[in-house]
Amino acid sequence: MGSFEVGVADERTQFDAFVEDYRNSFEAALEGLTEEQARRRLVPSATTLLGLVKHVTWMQRVWFEECIGGTSRRELGLVQNPEQSFRLDAADTVSSVLESYRIACGNARAAVDNLSLDAIVTGHRAGPRTVRWVYLQVLRELAHHRGHADILREQISAR
Repeated sequence: MGSFEVGVADERTQFDAFVEDYRNSFEAALEGLTEEQARRRLVPSATTLLGLVKHVTWMQRVWFEECIGGTSRRELGLVQNPEQSFRLDAADTVSSVLESYRIACGNARAAVDNLSLDAIVTGHRAGPRTVRWVYLQVLRELAHHRGHADILREQISAR
């Protein structure tokens, strides 16, 4: 769908288009990088490009599988807090993290496939939310972390 068409599409189509654009941009952020570059720490925190994609994977699982799907983090095998979700294990590679990311994106799409934006979901720890609220939260997080990814990718490319 072209940008003009998205601008006049229904709200759900617009949400899906923005989320998909961000999802694709995280894959592009890792494109062509070596394992070392993807893991490179360029800021005082533990934030790396690969860690950002791992975190965004976790974040989508929390909002779509826990909040919308109703399965707890423990049952999903997820770490309990955002800080832990950035941490890379020795077994994490660009390929393995991207595979997990793609699976999480597919599960997220499936979780909302038959739900309206006004549907109430009850898996959030703080109480019920609408699907629209979840989309807005996910878009906020994707935009926030995509900005970090842009800066890190620029730093890696400049070296």
